[in-house]
Amino acid sequence: MMSEVWWVLAWAAMLCGFLGVFLPLIPGIPLLFGGMLLAAWLEDFTRIAPFTVLLLALLALAAWLFELLASVWGVKRVGASGLAIAGAGVGAVVGIFAGLPGLVLGPVIGAICGEYLARRDEGRAVRAGAAAGIGFIVAAVGKVAFAVAMSAVFAFAWFI
Repeated sequence: MMSEVWWVLAWAAMLCGFLGVFLPLIPGIPLLFGGMLLAAWLEDFTRIAPFTVLLLALLALAAWLFELLASVWGVKRVGASGLAIAGAGVGAVVGIFAGLPGLVLGPVIGAICGEYLARRDEGRAVRAGAAAGIGFIVAAVGKVAFAVAMSAVFAFAWFI
């Protein structure tokens, strides 16, 4: 009985992790990796070898780094201020409560407000907002790509 509970937990973590790649407030990649690690452990690392778990851990770490760097890179690239970066972060948090439009527009509006407060230049503020939006999209696409890669590695190891 307890074994079935662990298996349900492993597969639920993977499913929630994959959903979390698309939904806010759910740590998608860590949950995905945690479910895969639990499944590997439940199989005594016979189907999913320790090397594969290490590869999955490296992919999860790379996904986290990519998401972090893509978000900051876009705003930094246009020479935005620290207030623009902070504004994008605040906008992302506030945007969560406004659904999908808020998720996309929150960081953009936050970056615009932060940059305008810092420099009082509408043109630079709009560029900072656009860069925040592009960074958000690049980070989201990258996170999906890493989740698909992790799932492919896991499935290949599981079924082969």
